[in-house]
Amino acid sequence: MAKVSASDFESVQAAIDFLSEKDEKRELVIPSGVFETGALHLISDLTLFLEEGAVIKFIDDPSVYKPIWTRWEGIECYAMHPLLYASECENITITGLGTIDGNGQAWWEKFARIEQEDRVEPREDYEWRLAKLNPDYKERTGGGARPSTQFLRPPLIQFWKCKNITFANFTLKNSPFWTLHTVYSEDITIQKVTIKNPEKAINTDAIDIDSCKNVVIQDCLFDVGDDAITLKSGSGKDGLRVNIPTENVRVSNCKILASHGGIAIGSETAGGIKDVEVKDCQFLGTQRGIRLKSRRGRGGTIENINLENLEMDGCWCPIILGMYFAPGILQHEEVTLLSIEAQPVEETTPHIKNIKIKNIQAINVRSTAAFIVGLPESPIERVSIDNFNWSLAPAEDLLETWNSEPTKGLFHDENRGIKTINISNLTINGEAM
Repeated sequence: MAKVSASDFESVQAAIDFLSEKDEKRELVIPSGVFETGALHLISDLTLFLEEGAVIKFIDDPSVYKPIWTRWEGIECYAMHPLLYASECENITITGLGTIDGNGQAWWEKFARIEQEDRVEPREDYEWRLAKLNPDYKERTGGGARPSTQFLRPPLIQFWKCKNITFANFTLKNSPFWTLHTVYSEDITIQKVTIKNPEKAINTDAIDIDSCKNVVIQDCLFDVGDDAITLKSGSGKDGLRVNIPTENVRVSNCKILASHGGIAIGSETAGGIKDVEVKDCQFLGTQRGIRLKSRRGRGGTIENINLENLEMDGCWCPIILGMYFAPGILQHEEVTLLSIEAQPVEETTPHIKNIKIKNIQAINVRSTAAFIVGLPESPIERVSIDNFNWSLAPAEDLLETWNSEPTKGLFHDENRGIKTINISNLTINGEAM
């Protein structure tokens, strides 16, 4: 094995480039200390070992991260280069007790200003650079990250079309955008990884498994500013064009603290998401525990999802199966996408079916016990919820019920129990509903 230390080179990338010339297995050791860097490109047959006390810290200048063809919020386009990136590689391991730091504060502040100004068009040079490459940018919808501005922030880590990948033991923090994003990849293990982003750092999902298969996530800790374990497969017509599902995912023994959704499936669902098992996890202060979400225009089917042995404390809503996810909808789309009347069934109509949920213990529920709302033209089908025990938080800790799920107020009332609309073949604790 070729083995080198990053301290022997002028940069981390220089050490990787040196190893790329070696026709054997490669190991790059990051010793204790802070290593500041721009974008990093990994190579096949590489072990990146982060010693305890080692920190890879990325420059926070958007102009450093040049355009790259990728998938951003479910649609293929040009976006800013991921901070740490691997493309069409195999046999990569990132491990050790060190830290990879996305240095996200400046990124979050820039996006906060965009939201405060309610800006919807490009302004900065690095935004116009992307706009020129993405001629459809004005029509782009998203999950709330304002793609029409072309401030397409980079994920901290992205693996694109890779195989046999292992992430173990290290810490990720302060991501500018999604933290660990795998796209069109397979045979992925994520074990004993800690991911921390501030609660108010918007769009900082912990893990986004995007049109991937054969994934194991276990013994991890997530404390982030958006969804935690997130499964996706592309959005709308572009996702249908690619048509690659996320499938065969196993999650176990994870702890999730602050996040918008603990186990979040969607809302980018076009390629389908299927054969998922989640068990033996804790959700402490998580806004939503189980969160399956889609809407008209997203397409695809969420199916064969098994969730069991989950403990929740202080969640806003323990169980969400919803098809009216509203963030990112353009104003002129609301009449159709959020209509409570049946719309024509099209290729972009989403579907949810074959969901099994059991052994859920939820205490101190702050909003609603469960929010299960399908589309009138596409009801949620075949759901069983067994041994679901829940109790509300004290009155002073309760939130208004619209906090359960962002639907622009649709379907929320004073009921804090189990809300069910447009669903067929539902059983709860053994009783047909």
